[in-house]
Amino acid sequence: MTATLTETFWNKMNKIHVVLLGAGGGTPVPMSPLTRDKDGAIWFITSADHDTFKAAKAGEKGTIYLCDSGAHLYGTIKGRLSVSEDDDKLDDLWSPMAAAWFENGREDDSVRLMKYTPAEAEIWVSDGTAKYLFETIKANLTDAQPETGEYGIIHF
Repeated sequence: MTATLTETFWNKMNKIHVVLLGAGGGTPVPMSPLTRDKDGAIWFITSADHDTFKAAKAGEKGTIYLCDSGAHLYGTIKGRLSVSEDDDKLDDLWSPMAAAWFENGREDDSVRLMKYTPAEAEIWVSDGTAKYLFETIKANLTDAQPETGEYGIIHF
């Protein structure tokens, strides 16, 4: 069975460790996205004084910028940030990577959870570097367009 572009998107998002998150008119900043199957959301653990958290408190729209050669996923995701008070979800998402950013780990008073609900994504899914090189060489020899992956717009 062939995965839909939406399924491929979520599968690849599980492999991405860093994105750029822009919200509230501020400069996009590197953040670690956290996804879980069937959530339909992208989660971020951040600090209460971080500009993205302030944008989440205001329910701002945001954009996630993807450029991950390991997951072979590129593009933008448009959606809305919100604050989550779900301690069970925060416990589920908590990791040593998150703990490294807070002096008192999970017990730090500044730990906050944000939920990013995507509305639309414009993405390119590549087949990897070897396939890209092969297709580029083939295209130059045959004057054909290279077939390097899949492109599409997803409405969530």
